[in-house]
Amino acid sequence: MSEKDTRDNDREEIFSKVLRAGRRTYFFDVRSTRAGDYYLTLTESKKFTHDDGSFRYQKHKIYLYKEDFEPFQEILKEMTDFVYNEKGEEVISERHQKDFKREGEDHDAETLDEVTDVPKNFTDIKFEDI
Repeated sequence: MSEKDTRDNDREEIFSKVLRAGRRTYFFDVRSTRAGDYYLTLTESKKFTHDDGSFRYQKHKIYLYKEDFEPFQEILKEMTDFVYNEKGEEVISERHQKDFKREGEDHDAETLDEVTDVPKNFTDIKFEDI
């Protein structure tokens, strides 16, 4: 990466928040366009562990521009309200129950937590745009 590219990337990052959720981490980043306007990137990063103990991260990114904020928020609110109204706020997925054991499994809750933990230094990783 050239010195100019590095400066441009540093200039673009304005404000960031991170949400860790098991094997997934969500990054919310406000960035700057070349014209000086702001937009939002939403990135989902998911950890995949291989049988040999090595791992990789898969990421998906959404670019959201100011002109789309209001309709995006409205639809997101409508969809989340629908889910809560239909199914409530309690998580009922097997994989999200810490004490869930499949038939024949001997894992305890602590072992399952260790497998799904996100490394503490994960936010130090710089991702390149797709």
